[in-house]
Amino acid sequence: MRTILSLLFGLLCITVTAQDTIPTESEPDTTIRGTIVIRSFQDKVRIVPRGVQLSNPVISYKKTKPLMKTKKRFRIPSFWEKKNEMSLGLSEVAFVNWNAGGDNAITALGRMRFVRNYKFRYVSWKNELEMRFGWNAQEGRKWRKTEDAIRFSSTFGYRRDTLTNWYITVRTNFNTQFADGFKYPDRSTPISRFMAPGYLFLGGGASYISESDNFNLYISPLTHKSTFVLDRELANKGAFGVQKAVLDSEGNVVEPGQRALTEFGFLVTNSWKTPVFKNVNLDHRISFYTDYLQDFGNIDVDWEMRWELIVNEYIKTSIGTHIIYDDDILFDVVQDSDGNIIDPGQPKLQFKQVLTVGAVYIF
Repeated sequence: MRTILSLLFGLLCITVTAQDTIPTESEPDTTIRGTIVIRSFQDKVRIVPRGVQLSNPVISYKKTKPLMKTKKRFRIPSFWEKKNEMSLGLSEVAFVNWNAGGDNAITALGRMRFVRNYKFRYVSWKNELEMRFGWNAQEGRKWRKTEDAIRFSSTFGYRRDTLTNWYITVRTNFNTQFADGFKYPDRSTPISRFMAPGYLFLGGGASYISESDNFNLYISPLTHKSTFVLDRELANKGAFGVQKAVLDSEGNVVEPGQRALTEFGFLVTNSWKTPVFKNVNLDHRISFYTDYLQDFGNIDVDWEMRWELIVNEYIKTSIGTHIIYDDDILFDVVQDSDGNIIDPGQPKLQFKQVLTVGAVYIF
């Protein structure tokens, strides 16, 4: 009996003690402790299945190549297309003790072209400025001009939606030259000068422009054409179709010649750029103009065609032809000893061919 009572008393003490050891609620530990990162390489797998290769990652710079070209920075897309092109073609021939004979000569042809085009949804605006000048120097004579042109064109078009390629268009063209032109070997009397002639076209109509901008057909039933001859001597002679001066019986100028000729007519132009073969491109441009006021149906033609053979990015070869027919430009004018015109001459087909091999830089 005493043993049972002792056992019960022991259990009661253990229960009371266990209840006293229940932990009370305490505040959370807010101590900030740093983070320690321990890096270690994984050991190689000793048993590797067939066809699997595992190794520790190793960083090596042995196969790193230097950056040859500067990485282009990101630019916000623009609807403007900009192109600047400069080219220079040279040809040279020299003789030393050459039995067949010949004269040393050098020929150069420079060309600059600047393009600024804008196209977005309904609006198309194209601007182009082209300048060309060529000269030839031969032993025993002064240099002669072989090429001379300044050409500027601006075309603004608007279309009603983005599905059609037809635009309502307003267009202006301006053409002239840099230096005096002569009928060699005569150098005393220039037959053309800067702004003599100068041509200005301004009109409106419709244009068909392809999505790639390589094909452009312009039809203008309302075109104003102005021919400028600002040189007084050429204007008095009635060059390039302007009204010539009125002379008295002794050849003195009674009324000076006009410096401008105004026409109003119908104009059709077409330009087409297309690759023909690999590294061979064709650039074609033609225009037809007829005047409503004077001799309607008589058509002036201006046709240029250039074949471009690309050797590489900087070396190109071009073969160009240029055909002009204008009834205002007369040839074979016959004058008597007093300067009176016996035969006013007649218009002729003008043809020019140019072959150029040279360096081109586009930026």
